[in-house]
Amino acid sequence: MRQNRMAAIDIGTNSIRSIIVETAGSGKYKILDDEKVLVRLGEGLHQTGAISAAAWDRAIEALSRQKKIIDGYRVTSIEAVATSAVRKASNGRELVAAVKEQTGLKIEVISGEEEAELAALSAQHNFELEGVRHLIFDIGGGSLELISALGAHTEEMLSLELGAVFLTESFLKSDPVQQAEHQKLRKHVRKTLKTAYTGERTGMQCLVGSGGTVTSIAAMVAAARGEKFDSLHGYELLRSELVHLLAMLARKSDKERRALPGLNPDRSDIIVAGVTAVDELMDFFQVNHLKVNERGIREGLILRGLRRRNLLPEKKRRSWREGTLEFARSCHSDEGHALQVARLSRQIFLALAKRYGWGDKELRLLEAAAIMHDVGYFISYSSHHKHSYHLIRHADLFGFTPRERELMANIARYHRKSMPKKKHDEYTRLSAADQLLVSRLGGILRLCDGLDRRRNAVVQQLDCVLDKDLLRLTLGGDEDMSVELYGAKAKSDLLQESCRLKLDFQSHPHLQVATM
Repeated sequence: MRQNRMAAIDIGTNSIRSIIVETAGSGKYKILDDEKVLVRLGEGLHQTGAISAAAWDRAIEALSRQKKIIDGYRVTSIEAVATSAVRKASNGRELVAAVKEQTGLKIEVISGEEEAELAALSAQHNFELEGVRHLIFDIGGGSLELISALGAHTEEMLSLELGAVFLTESFLKSDPVQQAEHQKLRKHVRKTLKTAYTGERTGMQCLVGSGGTVTSIAAMVAAARGEKFDSLHGYELLRSELVHLLAMLARKSDKERRALPGLNPDRSDIIVAGVTAVDELMDFFQVNHLKVNERGIREGLILRGLRRRNLLPEKKRRSWREGTLEFARSCHSDEGHALQVARLSRQIFLALAKRYGWGDKELRLLEAAAIMHDVGYFISYSSHHKHSYHLIRHADLFGFTPRERELMANIARYHRKSMPKKKHDEYTRLSAADQLLVSRLGGILRLCDGLDRRRNAVVQQLDCVLDKDLLRLTLGGDEDMSVELYGAKAKSDLLQESCRLKLDFQSHPHLQVATM
């Protein structure tokens, strides 16, 4: 459907990024191409006030190539914006004119406030922020954009000259970074934030950050944790991890930083300044929790373009359940069976939650895995549990972190056939605590899949009573449940082993059905 293809180009201080998407209905889209080129458009801008000849040429070359790629996809519309460097440079308008003449691209130079709005549009599209007081920020090479909000209600919006390239060129002259230089940088960021932000700082529950600095932080923390994910979108980390990371980066030379796992060598010279700005931001708002938005401004451009064309539906509250059901439906999963397994799984979970210290997060993982456990049928029946693992792991699921997607994929993978084994790479690369959680929640899901063996929701009520190391399960309904009892007993192995429980099954076919 080439008539539904769009492109967005974000011309930043450090890099130029383009994205090409194919739109579907209801504001959905599929990424066809994603190109990033490091051009350092803001190189030397602080000293001279103008874009250098070398940076100019790099930008023209990158945009010419990206325009040819976009033309190859035959898109119908292009949203192209330039941000801090072009906005600030004395010859920024001349560059915009030259780009139009040489490539045909019409570039819109947007304000810092518009940058912030685009970052917020992307964050609100990707994260559950309803009723949550939060700060959305995007850090580029030249500027730092901030939006403080409660749910969808914006409190304050700022654009500050605190980008990674600008701060590096202004304060960090030595290699490795001298402590005195670093302290001056910190003091400047702190003073700038204190002077500019006039709103209430307390009560902020989380930060949602985008930009190359933020994704680099996530990649380095993930590498340090020994985690490997296909995408870092939705990744979560603590300020304590950021503090340790910054201390390590500041001690190293540029050559040493270039060799660090998770850090793109092209960003090694500006990473200390960028991480310092984020660290000071977390300290300023006294927030311990950072969520990573891998998409940021360029996705905001796509969403803005959809809205302008009336292709983005009226904003409504999104939820993880809605997202998992939508994904399962896209794989033509048996929704009745999935919801029955999720309902029964919830009952067993509630019986065991207190003993194992489980809460809402663990329940959400189990219910979502139950809803999606059979999506592998979309590929084939044979080994569909393994196919489910891969589909869930790579799915773009609203409201879940990369770690949570990995856990759900593993929980679903063990709903049938083999129990977890040391030779299963996807299981053994989890931490010991996560392995145990997968085994226990996977055990619940596995058993409940057996409780709906005929896929007709015969089990209408499930009473669960935990007495020491014995879990009594009483099935209620209006029909014979011998098949379901057999299925549950046959698939109770993982739950018994991981929780060290004995199970007792009973059925009362004519038990009065209670509302769940």
